[in-house]
Amino acid sequence: MAQAQPKTTQQAPAAGPRTLAVDVGGTGTKVEILDTSGNPVSDRIRVPTPKQATPHALVRVISKLAQAAGEFDRVSVGFPGVVKNGEIYTAPNLGKGWRNVALDKRLQRKLGRPVRVANDADIQGLGSVTGHGIELVITLGTGFGSVIFADGHRIHLEVGHAPFHKGKTYEEELGIRALKKKGKRKWNKLLREAIDDLATAFVYDRLYIGGGNTRYIKFALPKNVKLVSNLEGLLGGIRLWDDLPGGSLSPGKRTATPAGKRGGRRTSAKTTTAANGPAPTIA
Repeated sequence: MAQAQPKTTQQAPAAGPRTLAVDVGGTGTKVEILDTSGNPVSDRIRVPTPKQATPHALVRVISKLAQAAGEFDRVSVGFPGVVKNGEIYTAPNLGKGWRNVALDKRLQRKLGRPVRVANDADIQGLGSVTGHGIELVITLGTGFGSVIFADGHRIHLEVGHAPFHKGKTYEEELGIRALKKKGKRKWNKLLREAIDDLATAFVYDRLYIGGGNTRYIKFALPKNVKLVSNLEGLLGGIRLWDDLPGGSLSPGKRTATPAGKRGGRRTSAKTTTAANGPAPTIA
């Protein structure tokens, strides 16, 4: 993979550490370097996540993306599975060999920088919530991610594996396989039902819905339900470093930047060439 030179935004980067924000998905892995204010100081680079990705394969991909992105001081990784203290317990949408994998330590040795790893829905939430009241976050992608915040205190959930409809789980009915099998119309009908069920179960003040499949939502959302983009997932990588022990956002770090308001965001897409494998997409 040829290295891509980072493209500096028009806005001068804020003082402080630069964070390499990594978003691992079932189909794609994305990186971007952000300053402490959440402004990009590199291009956002995306490559396909290896099929049946093992820990070794994913660490190799992240290492190549890190080299292409530019200089950074620390790393935040959003991972699609159960994560506790940087250790991976499950990765149902990736490959084998993920049980009890200390991904943070492996990446720290490989990249030579401090690394924090959390569930991808948790990081999406960190970049989206206000820190006030009960805020539920779900992600619609390859699977179904979930996390809840109580006045900024983060509690990871595995709602995706809970019973939902006709004996099937939320992930079985709203994951990417269900979307392809049932079609968009049926998927939307089930999502409307899920939003109502989650409101009853969690009595949330706000629900945030992220993930790549939000683009298929075709119905009007309730007033307290908001769509958030993948950019919040990257922004949450900074907030992960503000997270106190026990999963509570530190004071003064709780107001999320609204989607589309970040300075210097690029609007055009470009693709670099790669010597080995698919070319990383810069978007």
